[in-house]
Amino acid sequence: MTDPTRTGSAEWRLMRRGDLDAVLRIADLVHPALPEPPEVFANRLALWPAGTLVLEDGAGIAGYAIGHPIRFPEPPALGAVMDRLAPDADAFYVHDVAIVPEMRGRSLAGAALGQLLASASGLRRACLVSVYGTAAFWSRFGFEDAGHLVRPEKLHSFGEGARFMVSQLTPHEALSDGVSAVKLP
Repeated sequence: MTDPTRTGSAEWRLMRRGDLDAVLRIADLVHPALPEPPEVFANRLALWPAGTLVLEDGAGIAGYAIGHPIRFPEPPALGAVMDRLAPDADAFYVHDVAIVPEMRGRSLAGAALGQLLASASGLRRACLVSVYGTAAFWSRFGFEDAGHLVRPEKLHSFGEGARFMVSQLTPHEALSDGVSAVKLP
């Protein structure tokens, strides 16, 4: 069922601590089979504020996007609270982009990805773990399967069918949706 209050425009902005309850509700709605403890969201906000976004529309928070630098190819396990970011981080990890169902299909994920990657200044590649069979979706943004680069046990916490995906960031080529063109070497 469509939520009639979610008909206006929506805009991504930086997450604030006061947004965490709404973010948790969306995470529970979008990822019921892959729950993460509340501490994870607060942890990422504290470690890399530029990589924590919320989608705000007239009805409130309708989505979130989280990303941060990591040492490649070492994505954190699902639900892991990190002590710090790796000082030798060399890749940008897209932790999650989650949007409530009634707001999907509006190119909002691409806009979030563009903002997340803008915070990846100086990093030459991005990576993520695709879940729920979304590899084809992420490939639209230039991510390619790179499961051979990561130990299989690293993906175990993400459930069956999880795929590690990588893109090479090329900041001088821009796509029409604002996301940097990406491709593997």
